[in-house]
Amino acid sequence: MYDILVVGGGAAGFFAAINAAEKNKGLKIAILERGRDVLQKVKVSGGGRCNVTHACFEPEKLVKFYPRGENELLDPFKRFNPTNTIEWFESRGVKIKKEADGRMFPVSDSSQSIIDCLLGAAQRNRIEILTNSRVEHFDYLPTEKSNWKLQVAGDRVLYSKKLMIATGSDTAVWALLERLKVKIIEPVPSLFTFNIKDTRLADLMGLSVPNAIITIQKTNFESNGPTLITHWGLSGPGILKLSAWAARELNAANYQFKIKVNWLANKDTEAVRTHLHNQINAQPKKNVVANAEFGLPIRLWKSLCNAAQIGEFQKWAETGKKHIQRLTEQLTACSFEVNGKSTFKEEFVTAGGVDLSELDFETYSLKQYPSLFMAGEVLNIDAITGGFNFQAAWTGGWIAAQNL
Repeated sequence: MYDILVVGGGAAGFFAAINAAEKNKGLKIAILERGRDVLQKVKVSGGGRCNVTHACFEPEKLVKFYPRGENELLDPFKRFNPTNTIEWFESRGVKIKKEADGRMFPVSDSSQSIIDCLLGAAQRNRIEILTNSRVEHFDYLPTEKSNWKLQVAGDRVLYSKKLMIATGSDTAVWALLERLKVKIIEPVPSLFTFNIKDTRLADLMGLSVPNAIITIQKTNFESNGPTLITHWGLSGPGILKLSAWAARELNAANYQFKIKVNWLANKDTEAVRTHLHNQINAQPKKNVVANAEFGLPIRLWKSLCNAAQIGEFQKWAETGKKHIQRLTEQLTACSFEVNGKSTFKEEFVTAGGVDLSELDFETYSLKQYPSLFMAGEVLNIDAITGGFNFQAAWTGGWIAAQNL
């Protein structure tokens, strides 16, 4: 018999359990984890450094990084945001630093600092951690002593007054929730790279541009950011952001679609065309292919010149309007066919989960089951990369704890 059972030993689950225990020392709390180890996503995130949160401290701006959950998260972020996250960890001995792109990591550059902090806090607050404890079934059976009955692997039965679900993207748990008439939005992948086989990208793996604009043709979806050429196509923050915003539409298209890339995000088509035309008079004897313009990596420049049918030894004086037009197009509206996606397992994020209309965001409990709480990726909330998914987990866990 427990006061609180938390299903899921990840960021949201631990944060909810610890903050509830610190608020009320008398509670009997346990965290149930189906695997052998807890906090596994914390361990691998950010390349093993743990991207704790992001240096975006205004709730109105912060919510713009969430393709799903933007409207619902505004008030929660006013109650617990990156400032509070940093203070929470630093008050427990984990210093947090900001990197140039706004991502925030422990000063140690090791996710183990975050794991040790959470495990230590759980231990100090006498929270039981039950690993290898897959929940096979749970029922809402309100009595004087408890509300929830859980059937756990190994024929164990646990009872609890309040139940917290923080299982992330777990289809088995979503199926159990559907039996309680909780509406689930069908999950689809988010945050993935684009598979592209194109001669223009061949042998360019590892090259990147600091800022490109990527547009999905025949849609309103557009993104910008650092873009990386890989051996399977295109990746980097610019691509990952786009995959998050268009996750459902790209799934519906079976990941077969066309994109346009402006490799020179800060320059429009006319400005680029004018610059190239000016080179004809300014540097008539200069070899076009051998001298990259606009600060592009030379190998990418050569590839785009080749696609524009500019000869290897061609000089600017020999470059006509058609060459200029084709090169301008390759630089600012480079069209690619995408055929499939690739997902890094440790960075896997799902769009989908418990319908947000089911949740009371004042308490992070379900409207139809006030003693059932949820936070993290079990909900239909997801963000782009940069620490935003963890921030949603910390916020949801903290608010749930105030009510647990």
